[in-house]
Amino acid sequence: MNTITDPIATLLGPWASELNTYSIILRLVTSLVISAIIGWERSNKRHSAGFRTFIVISLSGTFVMILEIYLDRLFNTNLFLLSAAAVAGSARIATHTLFFSSRNQIMGLTTSVALWANCIIGLAIGAGLYTITLVGFILLLFCLSYLPSLEFYLKNRSNHFEIHLELKNSLNLQNFVTTIRRLGLKIDAIEMNSAYANSGLSVYSIAISISSQELKKYKTHKEIIEALSTLDYVHHIEEI
Repeated sequence: MNTITDPIATLLGPWASELNTYSIILRLVTSLVISAIIGWERSNKRHSAGFRTFIVISLSGTFVMILEIYLDRLFNTNLFLLSAAAVAGSARIATHTLFFSSRNQIMGLTTSVALWANCIIGLAIGAGLYTITLVGFILLLFCLSYLPSLEFYLKNRSNHFEIHLELKNSLNLQNFVTTIRRLGLKIDAIEMNSAYANSGLSVYSIAISISSQELKKYKTHKEIIEALSTLDYVHHIEEI
């Protein structure tokens, strides 16, 4: 069987690749530090799962992998069932960070996936794959911290977007639809939001496509929404 040579483990010395007291401490501390940084990034943005949750998930994965390796060497099990259970368990825990907002949006999806990925990183640390762990950590942190800006830019230039619309009266909906069509926009779907039933407002979630070639070329979602917000019967409007 071909063995994988880990550059960081090679640099540290043979002890780092072996299962001993010092390598176990190194793996656990590394797991704690990496997950703390990712958890801080999430909690700093006030997401549902934060600092402590990410640390516990990562440490659990690291503990499981160390135990798995120990049992495999002791009994030659070669099954790695605990690792599979840890991944499945973290995925199940991650689903509990998902929730629907009052605007029918699924919230916490990125944090949920990050929790699951954090468990896998913990498993990699427990296996002594320091270099892969470091690369995975950097890429995950990059995705969480820096890609939202690119995602926002691309989303703002898309020909399709969805808005949260609050009208002062339900009778104004027809006027709004007429205005949308005159601007060169197309309504793909419209849904009344029941969460605002007793607010005195008529609230809708509307999926819109830009059909006008001029709008596609010159206007962003933000500019279109700003123009629509000037209508007298619109109480509030924003992209979701």
